Amino acid sequence: MENNYFGEYATLVDEAGKFHGEICHGIALGTRMTMSGLRRIGISDPKGADRKKLMVFVEIDRCATDAIMALTGCRPGKRTMKIRDYGKMAATFINLESGKSVRVVTRSNRKMPEGDPVGMPYHNEALEEEMFSISEVEVQLLPEDMPGKPLRKVVCDSCGETVLDGREIEHQGESLCKPCFEKNDYCRVVA
Repeated sequence: MENNYFGEYATLVDEAGKFHGEICHGIALGTRMTMSGLRRIGISDPKGADRKKLMVFVEIDRCATDAIMALTGCRPGKRTMKIRDYGKMAATFINLESGKSVRVVTRSNRKMPEGDPVGMPYHNEALEEEMFSISEVEVQLLPEDMPGKPLRKVVCDSCGETVLDGREIEHQGESLCKPCFEKNDYCRVVA
């Protein structure tokens, strides 16, 4: 373990806390997840020299996602962060250049640190395996998943709205957006 590990963690958790608005357990955990994931895929400068090599899939819409966003520079609008809200404290870090990918997920049997919201007991590298389950994974990325301009636009045959990048569903000869296909629109026109 490098001598500056604790100093690096403290600096990064502070940066993530400023982005999020406070340092809470999710920010501390997301910081450690980010440090672990980036190290294992060989990304050392995610917001600089390595910024075009990195993509992250997050599986929760909570504080840890803000930490990952703040520390990696990945954003949904840049198409470098994909949010799959499964309600799991997990993230997959992908090195687009090497193809190496790891999924970092919190262990359900880990104990929460008491007292200090930053989780001082968890700074030690040796505890990483106690905090997380980390697996090398394979992520299938399609050309339409990559950053850049939309590759395809389709108009939904039901609602008439545009669907980008292959997110439409072909059903009984029609191209439908997911809400129309699922008949489960989260917002409905009321007037």
